Amino acid sequence: MFLSVFDVFKIGIGPSSSHTMGPMSAANRFLALILTNDWPRPAGAQVAAIKASLHGSLAYTGIGHGTGRAVILGLMGEEPHSVDPDRMDEIIDEVERTGRVTPPGHPAYEFQPKTDLIFDKKQPLPGHANGMSFSAYDRNGRLLLKRIYYSIGGGFVVTDTELEALRSSKKASSDARVPYPFSTARQMLDMAARSGLTIAQMKRANEETRMSSGELDAGLDGIWEAMNGCIERGLKVDGIMPGGLKVKRRARAIHDKLKEEWRSNRLNPVLANDWLSVYAMAVNEENASGGRVVTAPTNGAAGVIPATARYFLHFHEDATAEDIRNFLLTAAAVGGIIKHNASISGAEVGCQGEVGSAAAMAAAGLAAVMGGSPEQIENAAEIALEHHLGMTCDPIAGLVQVPCIERNALGAVKAVTAASLAIKGDGTHFVPLDACIETMRQTGNDMSEKYKETSTGGLAVNVVEC
Repeated sequence: MFLSVFDVFKIGIGPSSSHTMGPMSAANRFLALILTNDWPRPAGAQVAAIKASLHGSLAYTGIGHGTGRAVILGLMGEEPHSVDPDRMDEIIDEVERTGRVTPPGHPAYEFQPKTDLIFDKKQPLPGHANGMSFSAYDRNGRLLLKRIYYSIGGGFVVTDTELEALRSSKKASSDARVPYPFSTARQMLDMAARSGLTIAQMKRANEETRMSSGELDAGLDGIWEAMNGCIERGLKVDGIMPGGLKVKRRARAIHDKLKEEWRSNRLNPVLANDWLSVYAMAVNEENASGGRVVTAPTNGAAGVIPATARYFLHFHEDATAEDIRNFLLTAAAVGGIIKHNASISGAEVGCQGEVGSAAAMAAAGLAAVMGGSPEQIENAAEIALEHHLGMTCDPIAGLVQVPCIERNALGAVKAVTAASLAIKGDGTHFVPLDACIETMRQTGNDMSEKYKETSTGGLAVNVVEC
């Protein structure tokens, strides 16, 4: 099993990796398929119109998550990593005005968003809670091509056949094409013990089978630059976030107060937690506003890892760029294990799979740069994940705002606490990380659909204002 650090951390836009980035990428994939010969095209047939339908969690919370907008942008050829957030409204307005999508390299296709983009809450697709289908028609309305895609968390998109292959691969042996093919935490620890390498060094060796050391460092630096840039933007902007709940941005005001306290040298026993929290909130306020963020491992949990890394830089004067690279490599190693053996999708296992996974990854990364052994790092990840087990995903009005923004702040606090506890021990502990991950998977399977990103239970229906 090998999942690149650049698959775990992907630059995109808010508010959701599974509900925004995934559908946009699925639309890109469908467009690319139309131009190929990989489907039984009738002789002389030409695609003239496209329709799309959203199912399951995508249908229930798609409006709040901007899923419909993402599909339109994707059908216009826009991609999550490169779309200009400042132009999105203009692009969508053009499609709604003309009733056509005009992706580069394609003819214009008929697409009326009001009638050709369906939020189907009645019929879930069998493979995953985040299902969608795209269909292509000729000028006479004859169906030429249909594909089903699933957005499985963190911006990952697969077809129905790819999903089956992916599930089969989880039962297969580890990927022998890399020098350290660990697919469980136990394997990771055993390989570290035999090799004498750190988790970050093993992850680096795996990555360098696909790129040079310089390319890897440049890519990691680019990921951190995007994460840190998101924090900086979030600390400078205030106002009301979009979506109708009229939730105010708070990060800038809190940050201003913290800077004042910092300059005055007044004693504040929780000052470190305050900085940690405001960094996380800054990221998730940007995400909720549709800004550029990095999946870590999802958009809904995008604030935990950047906040923890920025906290480390803030309170450790000897921190270096290499520390941040090792932080990200270690976090990605743990994230890959979680995704392979359970899920990072809120629609599949609840928020334990999003903020819980992010906290485990952040705790592992922080323990690594604090000098922790592989055993202490695994312990840190387990502590953080264990204390998110059972967490539901119940966003009010389907928006990634309440409770998501504050939940990232608390996830970061738990990550730092977990790393600190683990570093003070010797790495031995009662519950292995693998057992905790399996527990998360089972808990997610048992969890009612009401609490898995459908906004039909929990806080989403128990707040008077909504």
